Amino acid sequence: MLTDTHLPGGMVASKKEKVLIVNISIESLGPCKQLIRVDIPADKVKESINSVAKEFQKHANLPGFRSGRAPKHMVIKSYGDRIDQEVRRDLVNQGYRQAVKENDLHIVGNPDVEEIQFGKDLPFQFAVTVETAPAFELPEYKGIKIKKEIRSVTAEDIEKAMGVLQDRQAKFENVDRPIEENDYAVIDYSGQCEGKPITEIAPKATSLEKKEDFWIHVHAGHFIEGFPEQLIGLKAGDKKEVALTIPDDFVVKEVSGKEAAFAVEVKEVKIKQAPEIDDAFAKAFGAEDVASLREGVESDLENELKTSEKRQVRDQLVQHLLSNVHCELPESVVYQETKNVVYDLVRENQQRGVAKETIDNKKDEIYTAASRNAKERVKVAFIIGKIAAKEEIKVSNEEINQRVVQMAHSYNMPPEELAKKLKERGGVSEIQEQILTSKVLDLMELQAEVEEVLPQTQPEEPHSH
Repeated sequence: MLTDTHLPGGMVASKKEKVLIVNISIESLGPCKQLIRVDIPADKVKESINSVAKEFQKHANLPGFRSGRAPKHMVIKSYGDRIDQEVRRDLVNQGYRQAVKENDLHIVGNPDVEEIQFGKDLPFQFAVTVETAPAFELPEYKGIKIKKEIRSVTAEDIEKAMGVLQDRQAKFENVDRPIEENDYAVIDYSGQCEGKPITEIAPKATSLEKKEDFWIHVHAGHFIEGFPEQLIGLKAGDKKEVALTIPDDFVVKEVSGKEAAFAVEVKEVKIKQAPEIDDAFAKAFGAEDVASLREGVESDLENELKTSEKRQVRDQLVQHLLSNVHCELPESVVYQETKNVVYDLVRENQQRGVAKETIDNKKDEIYTAASRNAKERVKVAFIIGKIAAKEEIKVSNEEINQRVVQMAHSYNMPPEELAKKLKERGGVSEIQEQILTSKVLDLMELQAEVEEVLPQTQPEEPHSH
């Protein structure tokens, strides 16, 4: 995400560092944004034109002359545009690099070059708008006081996890009786809101207006509050109008708080049948018997607990850095990171099975959350980078390669294929940044003052609609 010493227009630094006699001025355009003005004297421009023309002369093929033997004035006449282009590229490259070096600018993002004046007997003037890394003093990052909850895997935790595995193997069986609490029903429905089709009020809520073969858990809080309870007592083939008030906090904001009516037809009534936890059940998960399965579950829970503990500690360290550094951030970096976070949030919701219209209806909330998250991520990246530079913490190519191999294994794909995809989308720098962040936080954790505390009781999460 963060880069330094970019060259305009994809230029490549010359093998020999050249220093021009130039006039350079820096103008602040706001936080993290600078305007670099460069003025190269006419004699230096002429000298550069002659130098480039000589290079062209060595390889020029002009009628009536052997290769490389044409007069320079004819070469300039024939290749003038290409020579000028090469001269401008070279001078912008050199002038920009010199300005960055002399003014100790830490550039992020891509520079925007504006050419002002160029000619054989004229000074070459150009301006470059750049964004720079924020200036801030590092907070104290050694000896931070953090709290670590003392947790252990209990028998109750293991039983709950076994129940989750049991739930995964459950089957649904049709029953020929009226719907009861906690049954599952397969229904068709079509809905109206205040006497109008729902899509007239909420155009994107097509699945809320009409759905066929919809599975619903007949339990309070599922689907729409007040809907499942009205199905109790119905049998397959029964029809009913379900009338209710849409909750104020419903995901589709346009209909929240409004009166709605749904024409419902019950097609099937089902019960959920969980298998017995026996050796055959254990073998379905690759274990020899129930005892081996429980041991595996306990080991997985302990690993999850260690991961959770580490995440809680790191969250405290990161929050300390965020709370003790106040600075402006480069707009383009925040914007790009916001796009990345939005993409991640949408993908996560899609993987969880959230409907497209639900995501569309929450796009403003998603963008607001993404923007806040992106600013924190960018800010942390700058702070981590500064700590890493101070502590001389670096990331080797070997460490990056190892991480790619680990990722490829988890994705079940060849490391070479993953490496190629990462390079295509610029993902290698993300991996480098992740490793660097991890190494810096490891150092901070080793030097932190840790107080062990009893775990806090987690409040019960409310039902989602």
